[in-house]
Amino acid sequence: MGNLTSHSKFLSLILRHQPDAAGITLDVQGWADVPSLLRGMQAAGHPVDMAMLEEIVRTDNKQRYSFNETHTHIRANQGHSVQVDLGLVPTAPPEILWHGTATRFLESIMAQGLLPGSRQFVHLSKDADTAKTVGQRHGKPVILTVRAGDMHRAGFRFYQSENGVWLTENVPPAYLTVCEK
Repeated sequence: MGNLTSHSKFLSLILRHQPDAAGITLDVQGWADVPSLLRGMQAAGHPVDMAMLEEIVRTDNKQRYSFNETHTHIRANQGHSVQVDLGLVPTAPPEILWHGTATRFLESIMAQGLLPGSRQFVHLSKDADTAKTVGQRHGKPVILTVRAGDMHRAGFRFYQSENGVWLTENVPPAYLTVCEK
């Protein structure tokens, strides 16, 4: 059956950052044609069939991917470094959201705010536990509280991806505090 984790990581690379790694293109909304994707993955040394692809999507703990209704197209829900229009609608966020990062980035973040880096958006979590999990991936974690309600009232736009991650273009330092959890 192959290594699903390896295939999932390659799928993430293709759908979020480098579609040409499988010799495919994404449409403007980030959708990839599934038969072309499967052929491209096979050619790149990742022999994935439709059943395996559906298993990757179904079992992904972060719900990174979505199929269209007919399962003929697939896309990543967020995290793109390639320009795509996910068709997200501005949505009023909860009053507070959280962002997990590593302590080594804290000084820069508190000076510059949260910036998307190579991604289209800053990713925010709906709870502190999720933010801590995210922060742990980058080193010793620190959790930041984001005053999203205040930002929204000040004109900042927020979006919620299909898998529940909150997205915004940036978070100025004035809206951030270190969470003491």
